[in-house]
Amino acid sequence: MNQGIFLDRDGVINEVLSNRVKFVNEPKDFHLLKGVGKAIRCFNKAGFRVFVVTNQGGIGLGYMKESMLKKVHQKMMDDLAAFGATIDEVSYCPHKPHANCACRKPKPQMILDLAEKHHIDLRNSYMVGDRAPDIEAGKEAGTKTVLVGDRKEEQTEADMYFKDLLSFSNWLVGEQFYV
Repeated sequence: MNQGIFLDRDGVINEVLSNRVKFVNEPKDFHLLKGVGKAIRCFNKAGFRVFVVTNQGGIGLGYMKESMLKKVHQKMMDDLAAFGATIDEVSYCPHKPHANCACRKPKPQMILDLAEKHHIDLRNSYMVGDRAPDIEAGKEAGTKTVLVGDRKEEQTEADMYFKDLLSFSNWLVGEQFYV
């Protein structure tokens, strides 16, 4: 069985609710957070499978088309490739908030489906997010949970807390993979 790192997108991989961008609805709105490329490359080199699990309710609400989301995710892959980092697969929920679908976090279906498809040992894997629904989804799926960022309003019981993804990767696999 493989170990996996499941990453929320907005606020973990890329900027959101910043001075530069409020929502990521087009590729031009996508900006990697500092250290993310290095962190994901580190996970890759250490043998972790890396996945993105992201709620994209803007599709269901009509703010964005799935074709544009695919372009955003291609930009994400291209930006990460510049660091030698790769994502194994991206899973997203296109439904409106409060649609009560099985795939929208805090429900764990995206994680469970990726784990089954890629033979991931969830007990030895991690869900990394910046909000309570990410942590709840990880707990429901049976992963260890990591809350990153400094959103003071987020009150959630994650297993671990780090300031950013690079700090978590440094703790998890050490700096020997950054070369």
